[in-house]
Amino acid sequence: MSAVAIIPARGGSQRIPRKNLKLFDGVPIIAWSIRAALASGLFDEVVVSTDDDEIADVARAYGAQVPFRRPASLADHHTGTTAVVQHALQALGAAHELACCIYATAPMLTAADLQQGLAALQGNDDKCFAFSVCSYAFPVQRALQLDGQGGVAALYPEFSQVRSQDLTPAWHDAGQFYWGRRQAWLQGLPMFAGHSLPIMLPRHRVQDIDTPEDWRRAEYMFAALKAAGELNP
Repeated sequence: MSAVAIIPARGGSQRIPRKNLKLFDGVPIIAWSIRAALASGLFDEVVVSTDDDEIADVARAYGAQVPFRRPASLADHHTGTTAVVQHALQALGAAHELACCIYATAPMLTAADLQQGLAALQGNDDKCFAFSVCSYAFPVQRALQLDGQGGVAALYPEFSQVRSQDLTPAWHDAGQFYWGRRQAWLQGLPMFAGHSLPIMLPRHRVQDIDTPEDWRRAEYMFAALKAAGELNP
């Protein structure tokens, strides 16, 4: 099956200015996603969807293609991932049966992760998506909330006396990659549903990067993984 990698990378970023081009271990952070996609050997095209000329130039310099510009209407702070992938697939035509959305800020993603996701989807004809997930480090049922008077209260008081080993494990979107069948993307099917497969990643290789604090934590994690030799494709 023909497959395309689609890396969304708009120019605007509120909490980390120019985030997709900010240097991470010496190169623009988007370069790590492009490198993982190319190293996987899975894609007929690695495409960056952007509204920004500088991002387009950097993407091409690291081996990606930028065959179209994302319209301003799909480059604001509210547009979701599905709409961006749909636009990319429509702009590219019907050449690809599979599309993998890879986030531009996923420096700990490996080629092996992408290969695992594709293998899972190809091995399950009844599934539409396969995407990265990670387990929570602490039981979500034990979450606390601030009570507005300087104190705290249990968010789920019914679980406050349940042993942690008796609580159902919870998982979250790892924010790295989303494999999907072309028609599933175009139909706008929900990602978090029974027709999706979870690709489980270890917590020590998952860090969402939305704030300066996230960025610094990701740098520490990346340095440790690099020293341990765990980031080889």
